[in-house]
Amino acid sequence: MKLFKVLLIGLTTMFVSNGLKAQSKQFADGWEYVGIAVSEPEYTVWGTSPVMDQEGKVHLFVARWKGTTVEPGWRSGSEIAHYVGEGPEGPFVFSDVAIAGTGLDTWDRFGAHNPAIHFINGKYVLLYIANDNPKPPIHPSNQKIGMAVSESPYGPWKKVNKDGLILDVPKNPDYWNHKATNGVNNPALLKHPNGGYFLYFKSEKARMGLAVSENLEGPYVQLPFPVTSNESNIEDGYAFMHEGKFALLTTDNHGIIEEGGGLLWLSDDGITFEKYEKGFHRINAYLPIDMSKVAVHYGPKNRPYAKFERPQLLMVEGKPQYLYLPSGTNVFGGDYTVSYILKSKE
Repeated sequence: MKLFKVLLIGLTTMFVSNGLKAQSKQFADGWEYVGIAVSEPEYTVWGTSPVMDQEGKVHLFVARWKGTTVEPGWRSGSEIAHYVGEGPEGPFVFSDVAIAGTGLDTWDRFGAHNPAIHFINGKYVLLYIANDNPKPPIHPSNQKIGMAVSESPYGPWKKVNKDGLILDVPKNPDYWNHKATNGVNNPALLKHPNGGYFLYFKSEKARMGLAVSENLEGPYVQLPFPVTSNESNIEDGYAFMHEGKFALLTTDNHGIIEEGGGLLWLSDDGITFEKYEKGFHRINAYLPIDMSKVAVHYGPKNRPYAKFERPQLLMVEGKPQYLYLPSGTNVFGGDYTVSYILKSKE
């Protein structure tokens, strides 16, 4: 009887412990809806990357292009527009176009897209993707990553290495993304706490890769293997340090945890990401939505939920305080996409 009681207590403790673990708060639960970041008549808006200046103003760098649909405009007509707000919640007002396709015979002739903005070493650092031919089947395998720097968020922007290019697909046939069908895209830059720079990106089979450099402007040397082991598509990573670990906040396109949600990947060294939790929920979890009344500009028309895309964080004193996310779904039924703001509850 005594042994039975010991076993019963042990099993009860295990089940309670597991239950508490299952119910414990995840990164996704720490957000609440604030409002719209950018809504621009005549423009589809997408990636919305924030940075705070020394006066407390927040600058958003936004991918946008004329028209009501995501496809195919992002491939050819996207430009990176700059919006300014007095604080993280806006309202945000258009200021200028920071980067656009050159229209010339360059690697970034078309589709300056998916910006990531940072303030590093007293400079504003703007990463972006672009291509030299927006038409398949050449595109999207010709996507590459560029960088421009400025002393002010208002510019002027100077492309590094003369043409801005900092990462292309590897020439080594033994590398995991040699001749990648989607090139290298959607950059996420992290200043390593011990020095140097980690540049994360999406490539073949929608996995995340890593290139490293001693210097901000490169050269960046790519690792020969992906840093995530996902079989289902993820993308749009944002890199940051979180509670002493390296973190990547990505989409969860096909349901590693929840289709249409997000993932927070965690790593001790920033090179191998195997642990993850839910990074953000679907839009429906933060807003009461009648899906029959929303406007779907990208994705299945009959999808029973609204999906966030390309998460970008505003870090304040080293902590994630605001999350800016575009979507192919305008939950308010407008003719154009908008980007949304979530705020940390802490």
